[in-house]
Amino acid sequence: MIKIQNLTKYFGEKKVIQGISYDIPDGDSLAIIGPSGCGKSTLLRLILRIEEPTAGSIFINGNDISRLNEDQLIKLRENIGMVFQSGALFDSLTVFENVAFALREQMKLTEREIGRIVREKLRLVELEGTDNLMPEELSGGMQKRVGIARALASNPSIILYDEPTTGLDPITSVNIENLMVKLSRELKVTSVVVTHVMQTVYKTARRIVMLHDGKFIDVGSPEEAHRTQNPIVKKFITGGKE
Repeated sequence: MIKIQNLTKYFGEKKVIQGISYDIPDGDSLAIIGPSGCGKSTLLRLILRIEEPTAGSIFINGNDISRLNEDQLIKLRENIGMVFQSGALFDSLTVFENVAFALREQMKLTEREIGRIVREKLRLVELEGTDNLMPEELSGGMQKRVGIARALASNPSIILYDEPTTGLDPITSVNIENLMVKLSRELKVTSVVVTHVMQTVYKTARRIVMLHDGKFIDVGSPEEAHRTQNPIVKKFITGGKE
């Protein structure tokens, strides 16, 4: 599904990603861990081609995304749902309009079809009846779920989650994690989660890698992460505690 080859990204003289190569199979649930500012979110932006790599390539379904023209890139992004850390909802739009936004901008659908899709996605994230609410009327967890519904609107086969539970209270975090597991299981989507919250990693991921000094450290499964003897990974997972 996603193939990363010798990927490198500099910002000026700063090397954020250095020669990463990694395959993310169809239907996988991958967590990318690492401290804040290590480049995890940059990697998601590279997959969406919001950022351009300094060197290397990313292939999605066999297509080198750096070679796509604008129309092809739009089609690619229809196949990728992005859940932003902040929720990134439009404050001036209702819940319905937020979820419908990309459908209206990018797809030739009737309002009846858009309405059906929006209500279906809101039901999937257990937010029926919130169509006419404004973002300011929602809790942080509800805003995050609206963001997930919006990401699902185009029926993507890939979902990218940027710090999906950061800043949420423990109960809301568990609800979001349960929703992520449900979507992975029921919709068979490929999930890539970047986070530094290990509870979220253990609950939602099948495989884990750590981004450290611009390179990937292959951690393995959540069970293998618990047993790791790699000092860098172990220190991050335990918070420096033995």
